[in-house]
Amino acid sequence: MTKSYNVAILGATGAVGTRLIEQLEQSTIPVNSLKLLASPRSAGKQLEFKGEKITVEATTPESFDGIDLVLASGGGSVSAQYAPEAVKRGAVVVDNSSYWRMNDDVPLVVPEVNESALSSHNGIIANPNCSTIQMVVALAPIKQQFGLKRVIVSTYQAASGAGQSAWNELVAETTAYNAGEPVHANILPVKGAQHHYPLAYNLLPQIDVFEDDGYTHEEWKMIHETKKIMFGDKNSKAVKVTGTAVRVPVPIGHGETVYFETNDGAGATTASIQAALRSAAGVVLEDNPAEQLYPQPVNAAGKRETFVGRVRPDLENDDSFHMWVVSDNLLKGAAWNTVQIAERLVALNLVRVPQGASDKFPVTK
Repeated sequence: MTKSYNVAILGATGAVGTRLIEQLEQSTIPVNSLKLLASPRSAGKQLEFKGEKITVEATTPESFDGIDLVLASGGGSVSAQYAPEAVKRGAVVVDNSSYWRMNDDVPLVVPEVNESALSSHNGIIANPNCSTIQMVVALAPIKQQFGLKRVIVSTYQAASGAGQSAWNELVAETTAYNAGEPVHANILPVKGAQHHYPLAYNLLPQIDVFEDDGYTHEEWKMIHETKKIMFGDKNSKAVKVTGTAVRVPVPIGHGETVYFETNDGAGATTASIQAALRSAAGVVLEDNPAEQLYPQPVNAAGKRETFVGRVRPDLENDDSFHMWVVSDNLLKGAAWNTVQIAERLVALNLVRVPQGASDKFPVTK
């Protein structure tokens, strides 16, 4: 008899949460029951799963009693509070916030890249940053075949990456601008910052707060998450990674220019890199300059895959190349990667908390 699972979605009413419900509905996970959890202000709302109306409940520690699997997208402070509670009660948590990603006891997983890391989980698995996910999906087949020495990325990140409120603000700003009315910005580039700037008809070279070294925390995350996912160490010296993250006035779909250096003498060519990408899991190669075929956010929205194009050599440096990478930041960058991790946990019979694992994540009051 096929085992079925009691699943909870934490943060069920947000932009990612609603997509978690949709992706779970389309997944291979046999769901026995589904509990939808959110903040008290969202409690009482009804959302649909497989034709059934489910009432959203306010999250409490007891919400996780009897739950096998938690898909969490409630933000860092929520995951910090409730993920340990879930693990203590025997549930495995796949968390979409940034809170657990750099914890040495928590695997950071993109199934196409490092599925094997799931076998060492202690009850919590972290979903990487959306911009990191699509980049490593595209880089993984290149690393496997030709090695990887250096990565330089510039991101063009959609408004929805900052949440539904930022997306709504972009729409409101655009409407006001087109009507010749004053444009008011209250959210971007960072909530709670001293200054806010409009995204409509603009570009913002700041995502998250600035660190002391002048990099934003988003850029810091891409550097260290890439190293942890691809090389098993967030501070790995095996590859050099740097980047610049920019918010652009696009609703859904992050774009990235990715410059990378392969190992000396590995024999990489544009054609061989394209061949590696064409056969890679989760990748769709859209690369025909003669026909103006290349990935675009408007076409990637609503799709699970990572789209790659504009593969070309650096004409000034051997073994170095450029590519253009696009993906739906709310699906592969968040909801689908989370559910995909859960699918692999089920397939590998890893929906279980190892004995003593909860000691690694003390419950905080």
